Parts: sequence; structure tokens; C-alpha cells
Amino acid sequence: MRVRTLSTPELGNRSYVVDDGETSVVIDPQRDLDRLEPLLDLDVSHVLETHVHNDYVSGGHELARRTRAAYGVNAADDVAFERLPLHDGEQLRAGSLSVCVLATPGHTPTHLSYVVRDLADPVAPPAVFSGGSLLYGTVGRTDLVSPALTRELAAAQHDSAQRLGALPGDAALFPTHGFGSFCAGGAGSGAESSTIADERRHNAALTTASQVAFVDVLVASFSAYPSYYAHMAPLNRAAAAGVDLTTPLVPATPAQVTSALASGATVVDLRPAEDFAREHLAGTVSVNLGAQFATYVGWVTPWGGPLLVLGARQDEVAEARRQLTRIGVDDVTPAWGPITSLATAGVERRSYRRATFAELAAERAPGDVVVDVRRTDEHAEARVRGSINLPVHEVEERRDELTAGARVWVHCAAGLRAGIAASLLDRHGVDVVHVDDGFECAVELGLTDSSTG
Repeated sequence: MRVRTLSTPELGNRSYVVDDGETSVVIDPQRDLDRLEPLLDLDVSHVLETHVHNDYVSGGHELARRTRAAYGVNAADDVAFERLPLHDGEQLRAGSLSVCVLATPGHTPTHLSYVVRDLADPVAPPAVFSGGSLLYGTVGRTDLVSPALTRELAAAQHDSAQRLGALPGDAALFPTHGFGSFCAGGAGSGAESSTIADERRHNAALTTASQVAFVDVLVASFSAYPSYYAHMAPLNRAAAAGVDLTTPLVPATPAQVTSALASGATVVDLRPAEDFAREHLAGTVSVNLGAQFATYVGWVTPWGGPLLVLGARQDEVAEARRQLTRIGVDDVTPAWGPITSLATAGVERRSYRRATFAELAAERAPGDVVVDVRRTDEHAEARVRGSINLPVHEVEERRDELTAGARVWVHCAAGLRAGIAASLLDRHGVDVVHVDDGFECAVELGLTDSSTG
């Protein structure tokens, strides 16, 4: 039995292709299938979902259509398409592979895991595909479906982890979440691979005998998650259409960009934060094309409307389009080139300053405001003295809380979120300084207080 992994680090997830040398099974595929298809060198018999995903649009329905494979989804899931309805304890056959379906509710009420064995090699250990159930060092969070179900699902998550933990210790574990995904509950181990035996030793879901104690700790670990998550499950229940990322990009004209800015449309500049700070078009939002580009575009900009994406090069804009399709943002108009060429001459060009924590310490004046755009739990643990906490996803709606006319120094943990927040404030005319520096520098300079004193 061979297991191949397709990582999507931008969303913190993994998809899997498992085969016996002749027949393959695909588990939790992402929507941009052109990355996955080179791995499909064998007949695909089944495409399986561990759950209705809350953090990305699945490519499962489209892949099953293309390959004529059976599309396996929990029989209890309310979906708008034909599927192979799966039940707890059911056994599927794919060539010499035996796939056992296990109900592992917790991350969602209908979550499934899959235990795969190769009947042609009965002494080989099984492979466990655990989706958002048992992760490396932690489990999937249980507050994404409904706040009212959070504790109930956390208790179910403990039971499900115990069920998986009873599998053979040499079974390799292959979770979908837990590699930076906001779907993980608490901090994982950071491991790149694991076995059931490893998790028995280190995973709190398996080392905490008391379900109540486990639930209390797990629920307390939850922090904010991206607002776009609310739109993912409905898209997946309806089977979002496939995407063709080979279609040529047609760039917007400068007049179109100008018109979009004038109408208040969302225009995202994906260049590095330092380039944006040096010069940008007034009214644009800075979200650097990096590991969490789509996450923050989906979190801090209005959902559902047209989106213009501006970049320096065509290939960068193409990558932005790819990342956005994974969260169901398909109405993307691109433009690329020097910033001076992207809009007509009448559009204001703006800039603002970038600084370090040392410069903040030396230059902070009475009346200046320091805004911490990290999560509330991060701010509670340690903070710059006198700072106020406006998490980046709340900046747009809470900016009126800032003192009118004040100079605003914006920081986060490493600079990324602060760059986004600075651009959101700048487009409303705030005198902003982007503190593009690591928070540890603020600690070293003695600028911080902490919850431990």
C-alpha cells in the first residue's frame, strides 16, 4: 500500500491518494485538482470525504465526476447531490484495499475516519485517515458548526479520539487538518508524521482520561477563526462547480481599476508590505501573497462581491487566483504591472511609514495610539504597555474607536497582520505607522506587560 500526500500549506491542510499499485482512493481533495491529477496514475475507484469542510471548498464531487469514481460522503449529511452514502462500520473495497468507515463525530456531528488495509499484505500496518478528528498532538476544533453544540461535540471528539487510539499502535496517522489550519483545536505537536502509538503518548485527547477535563481545556483553547468559514459548508453541501485555472488571465484596464476604486469595490494589492507602504493606490487593501493570503482576504474583505487583485507580475496574480478559488472566491479580476500603470492618473497614490519596535519606543509621543491587531488571547498573554487590542478582522468595524487625528502605530506578532490593518486604516485617512517587526523585539526592549507580571 502506498500513500501519497498533497499539502496545501496556505490553508494548513493535506489531501491523500492511497493505492495498491492498480487502484487508488482519494481522500479530502482540494478544489484546484490540476495539482492532484498528476498523482492519479492509476484507476480511481473512490473519492472519500471525512466531513463537510468548513475551511475550504472541496474538489471531491468534481474529481469523482471526472474519474467516474464513487463519491463517498456520510449518509447523514444533508447534501444536494448523488453520493455513495457511507455508514459506520461499512467496508469498502478498492482493488486489494479494504476501507473501513468509522464514525468519529466531534469536529462535525457526522465526521468520518477511514482505516485502510491492504489485504494483499495482511501483516502490514493499516493507515488511518482521520480528517479533523485525531490530529498530530491535538484534535480538530468543535465550535465551527454551532456555538450551542461546542461542548457536546468536544465530548464526542474525546470519545472519537479514544476510538481511534484503540487501533493498532503501528498504524500510520494521516489527518487532513493540523498543519496551520484554523480547524485545529489548540496547538499541535508540529510533527510531519505520526502513528497511533505516538499519539497515545503525547496527544491530550488520549492521555486525558476525564472527558470533562478534556472538554474544558479544549474549549478554552479556541480562538477566532476566519469569517469566510461560514460560507464553506453550504458550498460543499451544494457541490461547488469545478474550476479551470488554465484559462488565460485578462487584465483589467487602468480605467476599470479606477472605476472599481471609485465605486468602493474591494481591491487587494498582493505585493510585499514594504512595497505597498512605499506607494499604493488610495483605497486598496494590502494582503501580501504568502502562506495565508486567501485566509485573510476571505476574513477582512466583504464576502460575495467582485474582487480586483493587483500584483507586480502575471504569475503572482495567477497564484492569487488559485488560492482564492480554494475558498470559493471565483469572481476575481486581475491586473499587474508597475503601480503607476494600474490606474488612471487621477487616482491618488498614497504611502505610509514602516517602523521597528525600537523606533516606536524612541518616537512614541503623547497622544499617539498603539494598536495591537493580534488575537485577544495573544494580547491577554503579553502586550505593549498602553496598547489597545483591535484584532485585524475587527479593525474595519471598530476603527471609529480610535482617537480622531491621532498617529496610530499598528503591530502584530511578526508584521503580516499589522500590514493588512495599516492598509485598512490608511484607506480611511488615518495617520498610520506599520510596525513591521517581531513581537519578541518589543519584549526584549522592555515595552511589554504580561499576564504573569
